[in-house]
Amino acid sequence: MDSPSGAAVFAEGFGVKGPRGWAFRSVDVDAAPGSLIGVEGPSGSGRTCLLLALTGRMRPAAGRAEVGGLALPRKMAAVRRISALAHVPGVSDLDPALTVDEHLRERALLRSRYDGSLRDLLRPRAERTGALRQRIDAALEAAGLDPSGLPKEGRTSVRDLERLEALRLSIALALIGRPMLLAVDDSDLKLSDADRATAWELLRSVADAGTTVLAVCGQARECTSVIRTDAQDATDTADATDAVGTADTTSATDATDATDATDATDGEGTTDALAEARRA
Repeated sequence: MDSPSGAAVFAEGFGVKGPRGWAFRSVDVDAAPGSLIGVEGPSGSGRTCLLLALTGRMRPAAGRAEVGGLALPRKMAAVRRISALAHVPGVSDLDPALTVDEHLRERALLRSRYDGSLRDLLRPRAERTGALRQRIDAALEAAGLDPSGLPKEGRTSVRDLERLEALRLSIALALIGRPMLLAVDDSDLKLSDADRATAWELLRSVADAGTTVLAVCGQARECTSVIRTDAQDATDTADATDAVGTADTTSATDATDATDATDATDGEGTTDALAEARRA
């Protein structure tokens, strides 16, 4: 599809903190425009928070970052305008009662209202309708979603979509806005091996077309770069293990308890940070 060039993504020592602890911290990334960036880490390690922070939807607490040359957190609003979210639970959920066509029309109308110039809004209705249709068709093609192949074509409800089809729809909706950065959560969750491979082919094709893609995944495939949000947890675990070997008064059980406490705190930080982002 016709889209602007992708956004370069840079972060150093990047972190988000909630009222009860860190959602994630010490994240580094340096990716060129059009990169496919995989985000790995266990559940609760702050992967979704990282997506929200790098798209200007969650305020960082440590480090520095730039997206498309826009510094975070100072240019959060500008970063939001050049980025889009897809498949983020609790943030950009699909409405199960709406059909595929209803989702697409609603998103296209919203984007045209807020992104279009005054001159575009004054164009004849037939021209505006045609332009919206072209934008929808381009997004569907980029996401590899053909409504004619669905059980009820465009009248198919979201609740009746297969998981891979729902992922494609979420990506198509995000691409209607022609973002420079596309952030996709749970990109391969609960997919079969074949569907997982197909999902990665889709993400790679979007990146190859110019849009930078940031994708949360269980295991990254053929990515330009990979970020792990549990890197700090690994450091904490190593520190606890070292303490066992060097201090006679510290037991292995104590070290395990310390690691569990760190994991619990980070999980609580992630939950709190997400709650604040949804309220914002």
